[in-house]
Amino acid sequence: VQLQAFGGGLVQAGGSLRLSCSASGRTFSTYAMGWFRQAPGKEREFVAAINRSGGSTYYADSVKGRFTISRDNAKKMVYLQMNSLKPEDTAVYYCAARGGTVYTDTFSYDYWGRGTLVTVSQ
Repeated sequence: VQLQAFGGGLVQAGGSLRLSCSASGRTFSTYAMGWFRQAPGKEREFVAAINRSGGSTYYADSVKGRFTISRDNAKKMVYLQMNSLKPEDTAVYYCAARGGTVYTDTFSYDYWGRGTLVTVSQ
């Protein structure tokens, strides 16, 4: 599966952005999907994940209550709605896919898209 994330940009603290990730291939619904991010000088970290049906979601503590992950299997899309953004959310955001069960660590994901930069100003 090939992935492409988009929707990043510059936003003021307290603002919102919605990231999207499009997927190719016929079997999108068989993949658990995740969003990860990497800030300058830091390791890539888990942000949110969603299971194959969309019925279960998981979040990093740092974004819980502010970010929402969702998916549309018919459109082969996964989304990350980000509200109440903070400067510490500034990072390159990546979407990723893995077949089967959802996980929340970077090493469990097999397919990665190019990232999209999110910059949150003070």
